[in-house]
Amino acid sequence: MSHRRLRRGLRRSLPFLAILLAFAIAAATASATAMVETRELRIELNAAFQPRDLPVHSFAPVRFEGSLEISKPGGGVPPALQQIVLDFDRDGRLDVSGLPTCAPESIAQASVDEARAICKGAIVGTGEIEALVALPSGPVPTSSPLTLFNGPRLEGKPTVIVHARTTVPTQQTYAFTVPIEKRRGEFRYRATVNIPPLAGGLGAVTKISVKVGRRYSAGGVKRSYVAARCSDHILRSHGAFSFAGGLVIEGVGLEKYCAQR
Repeated sequence: MSHRRLRRGLRRSLPFLAILLAFAIAAATASATAMVETRELRIELNAAFQPRDLPVHSFAPVRFEGSLEISKPGGGVPPALQQIVLDFDRDGRLDVSGLPTCAPESIAQASVDEARAICKGAIVGTGEIEALVALPSGPVPTSSPLTLFNGPRLEGKPTVIVHARTTVPTQQTYAFTVPIEKRRGEFRYRATVNIPPLAGGLGAVTKISVKVGRRYSAGGVKRSYVAARCSDHILRSHGAFSFAGGLVIEGVGLEKYCAQR
């Protein structure tokens, strides 16, 4: 099972911080859930993939689904999420060969529908983001569909462009780049998501859900944006989450069962 660790914030300490980590694997559905709870926030991370039956040595197309929920025990606005670092198992593979790209500046002022039309060929995932905005009258919810586009390479590395548009307290469009780094060791890829301030710094993310998967043809070859194999019956992922105020929670891991075929 994955380890867990809580690091004290850089700008403040967290004395007597209680951590509860619940970890479960639902093998029948190839899904997994991890939960961390402290005095200041609660995180629940869910992930699943299809199909569950995968080759042992070669890679087969898959579709991943994931969600992150953040709340404050007792209610109210939780600390603002600022960064997510996600590591993915070596049995996963990313393929962007011949896949169209979307430049973030081309959709920086676009609505959700406009962005999806402008960069239709580069869509690799969709989802939704929800947040609470701390207004003088009290917390107000806001949400937006998310679109994930294959982005231009950055220093030779593949990227994802994340697009969303919120309307509370005013309309604000987001189009930012997520670099994907190939690594050695247990995890093949690392995605670093630096989340821009929401609602001028008044907003805090409460939920992010995504579905990632794209099959396409390039150069006469059928390809899949994400693929996986099942060399040891387990697909692993690992996350670290940084919040306003210096709180960092890392070591949140998920293990998802796969069947060899």
